[in-house]
Amino acid sequence: FFFIKKIDSLMFRKFNPDSDVSTSTKVKASVQRSLKSKILEGNPDLTEEILDELLPKKSPLVQYKVGPHMMLYCKHEEPDEEGVSGSDFPVFFQQRDGPILPTLKLVHQYPGLLMKNVKVDRGAIPYLLGGANVMCPGLTNDGGFMPDDSEDGPGVDKGDGVVIFAEGKEYAIAVGFMTKSSADIRKNCKGIGIEISHFLGDGLYQTDEIQ
Repeated sequence: FFFIKKIDSLMFRKFNPDSDVSTSTKVKASVQRSLKSKILEGNPDLTEEILDELLPKKSPLVQYKVGPHMMLYCKHEEPDEEGVSGSDFPVFFQQRDGPILPTLKLVHQYPGLLMKNVKVDRGAIPYLLGGANVMCPGLTNDGGFMPDDSEDGPGVDKGDGVVIFAEGKEYAIAVGFMTKSSADIRKNCKGIGIEISHFLGDGLYQTDEIQ
């Protein structure tokens, strides 16, 4: 039986930095502080010190526009060799006013990163790696995981960005955002639970840098 539903399009499925990015702009310090604040708000277990390590002030942040509604945030690094242009390394992205999500390469680089996360069961893995949204049973079946709900609220809420791990796998395989809260999924385990934004092997994952 299936735990996830195949979809026709995915924002980064066939991403190509040579053709899919348009304008690039250096992010102002005030905007970068706002981005950091939103990331911390969406991931309360992160600390400001950890985020400063991920996005140090000495490494300028550059934003690229991808399509009409996507911003890709990249950490700019200058080479040691003179006369060679610097490179921009994708670290976060945001669609419209949605959550600011990390790239998988950033998550893999910092495996202890305390960002909101869930886990799907083993049977979901091949479908998720094909670019499928996560169906609710993949989160509640044996092998799946969502943070516990409490009187203060659900473990993860509708609209929250999440890093997605898989049963038996050490590293995250996708990122996306919740279409329902964990409490609602536990009450009515039907339909799509997470809309996938970026997955292992897609175009963004295959992009090491943008020049």
